[in-house]
Amino acid sequence: MSCCHPAERAHPSGTDVPASATEIAVASGAPSADHRPAEQLELAGGDFAMGDPFAEGYVDDGELPVHAVNLSPFAIDATTVTNTEFARFVEATGYRTESELYGYSAVFHLLAQAKTQDILGTAEGARWWLTVRGADWAHPHGPESTWQDISEHPVVQVSWNDAQAYCAWAGRALPTEAQWEYAARGGLVAKRYPWGDELHGPNGEHLCNIWQGEFPTRNTLEDGFLGTAPVRTFPPNGYGLYETSGNVWEWCADWFLPKYYRNSPDADPAGPSIGRGRVMRGGSFLCHDSYCNRYRLAARSSNTADSASSNTGFRTVAGTA
Repeated sequence: MSCCHPAERAHPSGTDVPASATEIAVASGAPSADHRPAEQLELAGGDFAMGDPFAEGYVDDGELPVHAVNLSPFAIDATTVTNTEFARFVEATGYRTESELYGYSAVFHLLAQAKTQDILGTAEGARWWLTVRGADWAHPHGPESTWQDISEHPVVQVSWNDAQAYCAWAGRALPTEAQWEYAARGGLVAKRYPWGDELHGPNGEHLCNIWQGEFPTRNTLEDGFLGTAPVRTFPPNGYGLYETSGNVWEWCADWFLPKYYRNSPDADPAGPSIGRGRVMRGGSFLCHDSYCNRYRLAARSSNTADSASSNTGFRTVAGTA
């Protein structure tokens, strides 16, 4: 289902895949001693129930069975990596993202800031995704946009490979899928969202950044945002993590294999050894309760490691002493 993210990086006619992008180096220099995420949360780990307790996910996503997992202690970022933080990495290393190497990336059509000649095409079966020349992390909506205008928003237009390169520099790692779900649940058991089972708060307030209106042509902006929201816009969960439902998809370390939960290890599962792309979690600002329910805590999706879009970012983890 490519409604809420492009199925994979499309290669428009006449564009070449640079060899340096397919063999991208993840070690962009030694870990930076003076770089730390803005806020790290140390979690004790322990047992939790992973998977969909409501059995309401897409069957092909493999959210079942619900299974017991035990995790070692770890530290996780309170927010996704921001544009400001990613800019520090780029300044320190000179790193070029895959979107920069390819020369284009995927932008949701209502967000595009580009001249007509820079719109190279649309995604097959999802025409709301435009292939835009000059779209990259520093120009998230196209060449006429700039990250400085949204400096405290999540960095987007970063591939799984790009996220790995950032982690290598920062001395961090992408969370395993199990770490991500444990942290995102915030201590709640068998709940649909980080705050409970109902989509809205007791007074009808919005608790996450997803789509309102008629997708993909009209967003009523009831939650205040057409695209990404700044980190820490919505209330944190019980562990202090922000925006683990909606806003942007978040890369995880694992390969994506729908049948993995059937026989996955119960202690610190690291994901399968093979799979169909890399796991993404959390949903994004394009999710809508009428057609895509992947902003639930148990929801899973995936994409190829070189894919990037205007609604995909990441947060990082590290082990604790």
